[in-house]
Amino acid sequence: MTMTKKNNSKDYGFILYTIDDLVPEDHLVRKLESAIDWCFIYPLVADLYSSHGRKSIDPVVLFKMIFIDKLFGIGSMRKTVEEIKINLAYRWFLGLAIDDDVPNYSTWSQNYIRRYHDSDIFDKIFTHIIDEAIDNGFIDTSCVFMDSTHQKACANKRKSHNEEVELIKKIYEDDLLEEINEVRKEHNKRPIKDLKKEEVIFDELTGEEIEVVEKKNIKVSDTDPECGNFHKGEKEECFAYSHQTACDKNGFILAYDTILANIHDSSSFYGVYRDLNERYPITNIALDAGYKTPSVLKEIFDDGHTPLLPYTRPKTKTGHFKKHEYSYIRKEDIYICPNGNTLKYSTTDRKGYSLYRADKKDCAACPFKDRCTSSSSKTITRHVWEDYKERCEEIRHTPLWKELYPLRKQTIERDFAIAKENHCLRYTRLKGLNKNRHNTGIIFASLNLKKIAIWRWKDPQKRIYSKDNTLYQ
Repeated sequence: MTMTKKNNSKDYGFILYTIDDLVPEDHLVRKLESAIDWCFIYPLVADLYSSHGRKSIDPVVLFKMIFIDKLFGIGSMRKTVEEIKINLAYRWFLGLAIDDDVPNYSTWSQNYIRRYHDSDIFDKIFTHIIDEAIDNGFIDTSCVFMDSTHQKACANKRKSHNEEVELIKKIYEDDLLEEINEVRKEHNKRPIKDLKKEEVIFDELTGEEIEVVEKKNIKVSDTDPECGNFHKGEKEECFAYSHQTACDKNGFILAYDTILANIHDSSSFYGVYRDLNERYPITNIALDAGYKTPSVLKEIFDDGHTPLLPYTRPKTKTGHFKKHEYSYIRKEDIYICPNGNTLKYSTTDRKGYSLYRADKKDCAACPFKDRCTSSSSKTITRHVWEDYKERCEEIRHTPLWKELYPLRKQTIERDFAIAKENHCLRYTRLKGLNKNRHNTGIIFASLNLKKIAIWRWKDPQKRIYSKDNTLYQ
C-alpha cells in the first residue's frame, strides 16, 4: 500500500449549511440551551439598565459568555472572545450569526464595573439554577456535605507585610460565656466578665454592629490585601481565598461563601450552615475533622440534625495514656485515672474548658506517672459542651455513619476536584473578596447547570427550550 499525500492547498468554497446544522446534536451547548430558559436573566438585571440612551449588549449574551468561560475551563475573557469568533457551537449558543461581531472582551469588564459589581445578580443566578434542580426533583438533602477548599490568590507570597487587624467576637461566644458562668456558679466560683470591647465596627453588607474584642498581627499581601495567608498541614504556604461550600447527596452545590483563607473552617462554618438550614430540610450533615469542635456540634445538635464526623487521633505523646483511659464520673463531676486516683474540679477558663487536677501526693507515689504526665500532677481538661462531642463519637459507630460519611469523596470532594481541574477554581486572576465571591458563584452555578443539562438531556420530555423558545421535538 502506497503512502497518501494530501494536497495542502486551501480551497475557498461555499458551505450550504446553517450554524444549527453544523453543531453536533449531542454537543454540550445544546444540552445547556435545553436545560433552562435563559430569559430569566432579563428581569434580574432590568433595574441595572437605563430606560433611555443607546442600546446595550444583550445581558443574556454577556452572561452566557462568562458561562462559556467557566463551563469550558478557558479562564480568560479575552481568550473566550477569541474562541467564540471561530467556534460555531459557541456562536450558536449565544445566538450570533457567522458574520455577527462578537462583543469585545472589555465589554464584560465594563458592564461588571458599572452595573454588576455592587449588585446581587450573581447570587440570584446561582439561586435560580439551583431552584431549577429542585423543581426537577434532582436535589436530595437527606444528607448534606460541607467542606471548604482554598483557591490561590493573584498575589506574590514574597511581597507582604505584617499588619494589626481586628478580631471580632465569634457567633457563639455569648452563649459560651453564659454556660461557663453557670458551671462556675455550681462550684462557687466568681463569674468571668465579658471581654471589654476594643471598639465597634459595622458590617459593610448588612450594616449590623460588630464587636471587636481583640487585635492581632498577621501577614498581609501587598498585591491583594483582601486575601489571606493560607498555611495548612503539608500544603504550600500561599496567599489564597477559601470557599466554604455545601452540597447535597447528588453533588449539587446548595450554598457557598468566599472568605479569607486564614480563617479556620470551624469559624466560617456558621454563615453557610445557617443559610442552608433556613432554605433546605436537612436531616444529616457530614463534615471533616476540621469542624469537630464543641461549638459546631452544639449548633448542629440543637437544630435537631445528626452530625457525621470522622475519628480524630488523640494528641498525646507516644506511650502516654489517652484521654479516654481516664473515666469521667458525671454524677460526682470527677475523673478517675488508670491507677484509681481522683482528679477533682479546679476551675473553668474563658475558653470553656474545665480543669480537673490530681493530688500531687497521689501522682508522686503513682507507678504509672511516666505514662501520665511529666509535671508534678496530672491535669485533664473537659469542655463545658463536651457532651456534644461524646454524642458525635457514638454516632460514628452506627450503620448510618458507615453508609453516609464515605459518600464525601464522591460528592463534595468530587465537586472541588472537578471545579479545580475543569472550571478555573484552582487559582484566580481576580483581586478582591467581592470579585472572587462573584466568580465562585458563577463557577458553582456552572457545575449545577452542567449537571442539570446532562440529566435533562437523558429524558427527552425534559428538554424544554430551543433557540426560539419552542419545545424540542
